[in-house]
Amino acid sequence: MTQDTAWLSVPDLVTLLGQPVGRIHRLIEEHRLPATRRNGPLQVPALCVKDGEPLPELRGTLLVLLDQGFTEDEAIDWLLAEDDSLGVPPVEAMRGGAKAAVRRAAQLLG
Repeated sequence: MTQDTAWLSVPDLVTLLGQPVGRIHRLIEEHRLPATRRNGPLQVPALCVKDGEPLPELRGTLLVLLDQGFTEDEAIDWLLAEDDSLGVPPVEAMRGGAKAAVRRAAQLLG
């Protein structure tokens, strides 16, 4: 995981997404946004939000990782770390439209 990753708290997400706190928690529970408490309060990597919405490609990729036994924190680390097969961190590849390549890379981890 890169050290310069920007993180969004739940209040940040309420403002950014224009959704109530309960909806933000549902987005996290439904794996539409990955979240961690490793730095204290619940936080989501800022790269997981684009144009005021959770990246739509995230959920399927998160589910692939979780099905393979990754913890939420491990999945976040993988999404944010540069992947040799992609040449960029998976979340950046998804933001650039490379959902299929990211899912293939995730499936190869198992």
